[in-house]
Amino acid sequence: MTDSLYAIIYGIVEGLTEFIPVSSTAHLLITEKLLKYHESEVFNIVIQSGAVLAIIPLFWKKFSGMIFGLKEKANRDYLIKLLVAFAITSVGMLLAEKKGLKLKDEIPPIAWAMLIGGIVIFAVEAMAKGRNLAKGVSWATVIVAFGLGQIVAGCFPGASRSGTTIMVAMIMGLTRPVATEFSFILGVPTLLAAGGYKLLKAIKAGEMHGASVTHLGIGFIVSAIVSFIVVRWLIRYVQSHTFNGFAGYRVVLGVALFVWVAMGGAQG
Repeated sequence: MTDSLYAIIYGIVEGLTEFIPVSSTAHLLITEKLLKYHESEVFNIVIQSGAVLAIIPLFWKKFSGMIFGLKEKANRDYLIKLLVAFAITSVGMLLAEKKGLKLKDEIPPIAWAMLIGGIVIFAVEAMAKGRNLAKGVSWATVIVAFGLGQIVAGCFPGASRSGTTIMVAMIMGLTRPVATEFSFILGVPTLLAAGGYKLLKAIKAGEMHGASVTHLGIGFIVSAIVSFIVVRWLIRYVQSHTFNGFAGYRVVLGVALFVWVAMGGAQG
């Protein structure tokens, strides 16, 4: 296959999986193992940025309110909560990196994360059934579900940032649609900041040398288009559906990955 085709495939995978609770990190690694084609860290940062930036128009009312409508208490409150969750995650991830607490992106831990994550989603959805859930994001939820939740997801590849934060928020009594919206909006500054941090490290390490602008551009555009479509669909989906379908997918994929590892197919 040509480099452009690889860029399209990886862009599709990133766009499909960045915001749904199945882990884009896991799927990019699986794709790499299946295709036996390694993309650079710079490329992965670029396609993730494409997926993240593409959702801003979908939540423009919230973003514009936090930019131009800060005279309203609700907008100020929402912005402050986002900033607090972002700050907790940023400090926590820097400390985790310094202490070497983040697991490597490898198939075995991802298989465990997939399986356990799927079971957790089933359990949370069962707990949420029939409960009178809150529609406002509390400070406790901001700190625990969204601040600390992102740290947990960042340290365990395959856990899924969106999946972890949304499930913990639901456990703490938040409705599925509100938890999903806050998680997605929080993902914009979080993922862009993380990408910028990694990009600076990559530049210092000389990894930008020889990078193809065309290759990066194709991946960015494809990822952005696919992400926009997926998130637009998911926003509507969560209004009347549970995450059990994604839970089932995670369990099946987790088992399949264990079998793959046992057969030696996940090497290399």
